[in-house]
Amino acid sequence: METHGGRRNQAERDAITVEIGYALFSALFAAAVLFGAVAGPALLFQLPHTVELLLLRVGLVLAPVLFLARVISVLMRFRQDGAQPSQPGRTNPDS
Repeated sequence: METHGGRRNQAERDAITVEIGYALFSALFAAAVLFGAVAGPALLFQLPHTVELLLLRVGLVLAPVLFLARVISVLMRFRQDGAQPSQPGRTNPDS
């Protein structure tokens, strides 16, 4: 999605907006599922205090890490996909 010195058109801006939204919402969903899977037993069941604390803290550490990793991976993949040639069947934009 690189333009060479020019401005992006409306379709490119819309595509970027959609991709950012997808990255954020999918990352939020993945982080919530991970937190629920790790910290859920501590919230639902009566466990020893140290186990509850450990599960909650692990969930609170892993969820933001997964969130950031997901956002970065989606946006980097989108950036790499934008480098394709504009003419179908051509492998090099200069050919």
